[in-house]
Amino acid sequence: MTRQQNTALFQWVLIRTAIVQSFIKLNPKTLLRNPVMFTVEIGTLVMLLVSFWVLAGAAGQGSFAYNFSIFLLLFITLLFANFAEAIAEARGKAQADSLRKTRENTPARLEDGRIVSSSTLRKGDIFICEAGDLIPSDGEIIEGLASVDESAITGESAPVIREAGGDRSSVTGGTKVLSDRIKVMVTTQAGESFLDKMIALVEGASRQKTPNEIALTILLAGFTLVFIIVTVTLKPFADYANTPITIAALISLFVCLIPTTIGGLLSAIGIAGMDRALRANVIAKSGKAVETAGDVDVLLLDKTGTITIGNRKATHFYPLEGISMEHFVLNAVLSSLADDTPEGKSILELASIDSSNLTPVGAVFIKFTAETRSSGINFGNTRIRKGASDAIRRLCESAGNQYPEAAATKVREIAQNGGTPLVVAENEQVIGVIELQDIIKPGIQERFQRLRKMGIKTVMVTGDNPLTARFIAEKAGVDDFIAEAKPEDKLEYIRREQASGRLVAMMGDGTNDAPALAQADVGVAMNSGTQAAKEAGNMVDLDNDPTKLIEVVEIGKQLLMTRGTLTTFSIANDVAKYFAIIPALFLNGIPALGALNIMHLESPESAILSAVIFNALVIPLLIPLALKGVVYKPLGAGALLRRNLLIYGGGGILVPFIGIKLIDLLVGLFF
Repeated sequence: MTRQQNTALFQWVLIRTAIVQSFIKLNPKTLLRNPVMFTVEIGTLVMLLVSFWVLAGAAGQGSFAYNFSIFLLLFITLLFANFAEAIAEARGKAQADSLRKTRENTPARLEDGRIVSSSTLRKGDIFICEAGDLIPSDGEIIEGLASVDESAITGESAPVIREAGGDRSSVTGGTKVLSDRIKVMVTTQAGESFLDKMIALVEGASRQKTPNEIALTILLAGFTLVFIIVTVTLKPFADYANTPITIAALISLFVCLIPTTIGGLLSAIGIAGMDRALRANVIAKSGKAVETAGDVDVLLLDKTGTITIGNRKATHFYPLEGISMEHFVLNAVLSSLADDTPEGKSILELASIDSSNLTPVGAVFIKFTAETRSSGINFGNTRIRKGASDAIRRLCESAGNQYPEAAATKVREIAQNGGTPLVVAENEQVIGVIELQDIIKPGIQERFQRLRKMGIKTVMVTGDNPLTARFIAEKAGVDDFIAEAKPEDKLEYIRREQASGRLVAMMGDGTNDAPALAQADVGVAMNSGTQAAKEAGNMVDLDNDPTKLIEVVEIGKQLLMTRGTLTTFSIANDVAKYFAIIPALFLNGIPALGALNIMHLESPESAILSAVIFNALVIPLLIPLALKGVVYKPLGAGALLRRNLLIYGGGGILVPFIGIKLIDLLVGLFF
């Protein structure tokens, strides 16, 4: 979806829509949400009335052409500010339209063979999909395995495997089954599907202002109030100095001094932040999530699939002395029959034994869970368990059996080589060790270095024993690790970091990750993960790329930087406008103020018009920067502050001096 669409910043169809919306947004009820632009609208209406008053013969307020020019410039300023927000919204609505094409009313085949419309499906219903079928609704696969084309959602043409059990059982409505047959349980009500939520989000229908945005709005409202007082009190000072000031001059001064630039671009910056996240194939459930990502201090990453290539595979069987290889392998296979994890399946592959007829009569399977970190089988008087070294040690010692030193030695050896050891026990007696191996992703060390430059602490989360975890952590270059991690361990770590005043981000895909995803300040769930994970997180990664969290952090930092730099630029602009307008207002009554006319502007009227024209033009000129965002570089906070103050603070002072002077030269030809 996102990679295949036109990503040009301005498209004529979007511009046309945004122009219409710019006029619609002139409604005072709409502008009331933006105090800065609302006061500009009031000033615009006042100038329209003053223009007609001058036309009717009012004296001392300048010419009709001058007053009406001020009115038109203020009106254009309003339109430019509305256009910035409208073009950002139009880009989101264009994406929503492409998503609607995906959300078709597709047929659904129920278990009993009936064909119904996808719109009639309810949570808990079960439908069947075979090769060539469109999946009619969001759901969890409860039976089967299939290759699924998710390009309609992710824009990625390569098919993915979805299967019952494990953490890749979730399917999304609108995607297509390419092979095999799956049975799916609906997990959402009609109108509440993943696509429905996406459409509402990208349209901005459910977008609320973020805390940072609200705080900045309050700050801008404060600036506006201060400059209202400043402008109003200028009138008695001018009367005392026998210097008449026109209404047009006072309103122009007020509009130029309040931060109209950031006031006009603030909403566009927030909308564009969510838009950039979506173009990176990340669905943010709120603008707050994207913004918070920019302030993250701690990043929790799963080892498997994030830091390492992916599923660990069994590579060796190590029976203890006195145990035959055949007996050990058989027990390893029996203990893995109910293990739906990729690791469990890899043990069956390595054993090369036909397991279809292995299940003993009366067998009771013990499924693998994150809490027990073991799986197994009971039949007759035999109990077989396979799991993490510490879990099997506790099992054996609780039965009064000694944990063999040979097993402990082999476990340490495998862990020190970066592998993951699984211990197999029969009737609470250790009989051997299985070695699993995974490979660190190329380039991951460089990505962690980038995060370190940003001041972000990286933490690897793994179910491995501490030795293996330490080996992988050091090789990958992470700052800390949580070994033998259970769901409550992740939750406790996040709470501990948050209690220290840090913001924590985490990515997960399993049901056992849901509590931690909900607790984290930024929780990114993978689209292939379980429904519980997707509901708990405040972002969903459509690409199912665990390293996407790094990109999300950069998008968040870019959003905060863009808002900060444009605020700096907007406030710095006031310096030049001050030197343009104040001398123009008092030059006749107080000639000494001519020394402040450092730009040597043509006349008081020309100076005021030039400042107002520049004030209007700077908004559309900065729209591309607001939508694309400031280029982000992984530097520390201090270095970023110095860089932005130099470029946007210094530029915000110098550019208006140049711009106003050039405009004055042109205006001087007409006034």
